[in-house]
Amino acid sequence: MNKAKIVIMGAAGRDFHDFNTVFRDDEDTEVTAFTHTTSQNIGELEESPIRRYPSELAGEHYPDGIPIRPETELEAIIDEENVDTVVFSYSDVSHEHVMHQASRALAAGADFRLIGPDRMMLDASVPVVAVDAVRTGCGKSQTTRKFADLLRERGKNVVIVREPMPYGDLVAQRVQRFETRSDLDESDVTIEEREEYESHIERGHVVYAGVDYEAILDRAQREAEIIVWDGGNNELPFYIPDVHVVVADPHRSGAELRFHPGETNLRLADYVLINKENTADVTDIREVEENVRQTNPEARIIHADSTITADGESIADKRVLVVEDGPTLTHGDAPHGAGLIAAREYGAAEIIDPEPVAVGTFKRIFETYDHLDTVLPAMGYSEDQIQDLETTIRNANPDVVVSGTPHDLARVIDVDVPIVRVHYELEAKNIPLDAVLEWHATTLGI
Repeated sequence: MNKAKIVIMGAAGRDFHDFNTVFRDDEDTEVTAFTHTTSQNIGELEESPIRRYPSELAGEHYPDGIPIRPETELEAIIDEENVDTVVFSYSDVSHEHVMHQASRALAAGADFRLIGPDRMMLDASVPVVAVDAVRTGCGKSQTTRKFADLLRERGKNVVIVREPMPYGDLVAQRVQRFETRSDLDESDVTIEEREEYESHIERGHVVYAGVDYEAILDRAQREAEIIVWDGGNNELPFYIPDVHVVVADPHRSGAELRFHPGETNLRLADYVLINKENTADVTDIREVEENVRQTNPEARIIHADSTITADGESIADKRVLVVEDGPTLTHGDAPHGAGLIAAREYGAAEIIDPEPVAVGTFKRIFETYDHLDTVLPAMGYSEDQIQDLETTIRNANPDVVVSGTPHDLARVIDVDVPIVRVHYELEAKNIPLDAVLEWHATTLGI
């Protein structure tokens, strides 16, 4: 019998997980290629630095590994390889975008498929608290930090497993364990990875990430009594959750029903946490709340604030340049983040628009993402991008840089002005997160 030929459309994350869990050992299918998109994560570079999913990870059926080709070549790949099915495996894209890709596959003669949770979620031997979202930048990590802190206060040994962002040597990144900032330095992680890992490490929590989440699970559950899953973008959990909390952002009300797989998360959630209410309009909060009640009436709704703090004296009456979390601004579609809010609240004399002085990568970013509100995305997927970031900051000539990224930007870039770091913490209002844990105490073993 001929094997069914598969192409997996991805962005160096969920695509690899879908392959590992569904296709790697399946003798009836052959994955002929991965494609990478130019609009997500890895695609923030001019082109993918990864050319092949290596044989060491692909398994015995793929002694030469699997090619990774640009998504623009999808139709050519279908034709060249006589592909039967295209599998869509990346996140935080509109439902319309997904169907455009489906239309491309169908018009080229292939079937189109999405892998469901029951096929790709792994079963852990320890309890899992999963934190996911309906969009990038809703506040997953601050929610994850809060749960991890509370579980540690109850005497539990907790590790955080983060959805992947592997951009380098995939074999070396098969299982990554980060306990200190030095671990991040030694692994030569990107700015995006620092944004997701560093704030957990600063709180004393071990973070696992990588490529092979079955191997990661084996390591993590031997070390921890409870795993806290910190999802990437608006991706589904890779592990079956015992408690599933999904975060929504009223600054982008309505998006919870328009993006993939965020709406799936919304429908799967045990709890939907509406974050950032202290800086959102009441009408937008009510819209999100109504959408949750209509879509998942069984879910409990948690109302929460994201409390922003910074060294206000260093911001007041200064000309500031605001640097924000990159993915939140780009494929997350947010016009700004906590940095701009802090700059305004603490009385900056002027907020400098970086677009007129942007260079290299950042000039192209502003051409692509025209919704940005006088802020600079903290992109740093390569040394060249970091240099472009530094040059753009110098060209803006601010008195101070206000950094709304979740990591310590001063450890990565070298500029001649102070960098004021903005911190933001979750404050649940109607339902304390400790109460959520208490309600599931038996399941979680606490």
